[in-house]
Amino acid sequence: MRITLPALQKMAQSQQKFTALTCYDATFATVLESAGIDVLLIGDSLGNVLHGAETTLSVTLEDMIYHTRCVARGASNALIMTDMPFGSYQTSPEHAFANAAKMMAAGAHIVKIEGGQIMADTIQFLTQRGIPVCAHIGLTPQSIHQLGGYKLQGNTEKSAKHLLDDAKILEKAGASLVVLEVVPAKLAQTITQTLSIPTIGIGAGPHCSAQVLVLHDMLGLHHGKKPRFVKDFLTGSQSIQQAIANYVTAVKAGQFPSEEHEF
Repeated sequence: MRITLPALQKMAQSQQKFTALTCYDATFATVLESAGIDVLLIGDSLGNVLHGAETTLSVTLEDMIYHTRCVARGASNALIMTDMPFGSYQTSPEHAFANAAKMMAAGAHIVKIEGGQIMADTIQFLTQRGIPVCAHIGLTPQSIHQLGGYKLQGNTEKSAKHLLDDAKILEKAGASLVVLEVVPAKLAQTITQTLSIPTIGIGAGPHCSAQVLVLHDMLGLHHGKKPRFVKDFLTGSQSIQQAIANYVTAVKAGQFPSEEHEF
C-alpha cells in the first residue's frame, strides 16, 4: 500500500517518526522499501555521490528525471520525492510548474524546492495546480556559494527568527512538508512545534517529525569529510539492508540523531 502525504501527516500528528533516505536507482528503491523507509528522496546530492562534483549545482533537470524514473520502477510502497535542481524553478512560478510537471510524469509524488519566503509564490502556484511541494530551509546546498560554505544556519537570534518566519510563510503557501538542514536542534524543535505540517531534519536534532540522510553517508561512503550529523549504520551490520533497517529502528525509537549529531 502506497504511503501518502496524508499518511505522513497522520504519523506526525500522532508523534510517530517517519524515515527518509536518498535513493537514485531501482535496486536501492526496492532495498530501502523492504527495510522500512517511508520516503525515497531522489536528491540532487547525486551530483556529489554519483557524479563526483563538489556541489549540486551541475545537476540537470534531465538527470533528475532519469533517476526519478529509475527509482519509481523499483518502488511500490514508499512516497517518492524529487529535488528540483538548480535553475529549474527560480525564474518564475510558470517555469517551475513546467519542470515540476516533468518530475511528476517521471514518477515523483512530491517535489522539493530550496529557499525561504521568496519561494512562497512558486509553492502556492504549484500546489494550487496539483503538484505537492516540500520546502527546504536552513542550509540550502544550491546556495552554497552565497552562504560561504556548509555552515550552521539559524544560530543567531535574528537568523533563527527569519527561519521560523520562513517556515510559517511556506506552510501558508501550501507546502506539505519542510526539510530543516543544519540548524540548531532547539530551533528545529520550535519550528516543528509551531507548524501543522511535518518537518524532516538533517543535522537538525531529534525533535523533527522525520529524519533524512544521504544513503552513501549512512553507509559510511563519505564524499569528503564526514558531516557531524551523519552516523555510519553499516559498521556492525551484517548487510546493507540490515544497516538501513537499523537506521529505521533508531529514528523511530528516537535514538538517532543523538546529542553528538546535533548542533
